[in-house]
Amino acid sequence: MIELLPITMRGLIPAGEEIDFGGLLEELLRSPRGRRRPYVACAFISTLDGRATIAGRTEELGFHMDARVLMRLRTFADAIVIGANTMRVERYDRMLPVRRLREYREQIGLPADPLTVIFSHSLDLPWDAGLFTDGHGEVVVATTSHLSPPPTATDVELIRHRGEVDLAALLAHLNRERGVETVSCEGGPTVLHNLVAAGLVDDLFLTHNPVLTGDGERSLLHGTLPAPVPAELLWALEGEGELFTRWRVNGPASAEQA
Repeated sequence: MIELLPITMRGLIPAGEEIDFGGLLEELLRSPRGRRRPYVACAFISTLDGRATIAGRTEELGFHMDARVLMRLRTFADAIVIGANTMRVERYDRMLPVRRLREYREQIGLPADPLTVIFSHSLDLPWDAGLFTDGHGEVVVATTSHLSPPPTATDVELIRHRGEVDLAALLAHLNRERGVETVSCEGGPTVLHNLVAAGLVDDLFLTHNPVLTGDGERSLLHGTLPAPVPAELLWALEGEGELFTRWRVNGPASAEQA
């Protein structure tokens, strides 16, 4: 029997000396849903001055604890969503590289690798990246392009849309055809904007990294919303000098009724 090590943080909201954040994530993401579309959590990191990247990348931001939290979200989610630019910059390899976490997924009845979903209008993707070449798991690419991808070792399904990718229809399709009930979105700022604007975000998991950059990079959310979208703070936890927060996003088509 595989047991996962706790991710222990100091609880601010809810209050407590020590809280297993990993356990909270598992309870949240693996609870029965029974909805017409998946529960969507967006996992982002930001500097204190609101920058989502340093020199265009996120890898310079997160500490060890943030990396563990991200891997745990991937462990419990049915699907991981990323944008094309994030894929081009980060050049993902296998989404869940830790064998122990893959075995835990299988132990709780999930495929070893979460489904990866990429938004790409043009299909301009790094097809030589490990995500496509290592042959593990499956990838869905939502696109408006009529082009075809090159051969890949990893199974790739194209879902074609006209004009713009219909996010609500895509999530409903993933729920209906692939049984996807929980989604973790990892970026980038344009994808977050589009999901928030469409009222499709349930929770925002935002890590506050204790640095100031002032380097002029894009902020957490890239794009203008028709109106400010309120959010409710549900968790605030401190771990290894970073602040981990969970915000319930109250968008125009609200999540809990979907």
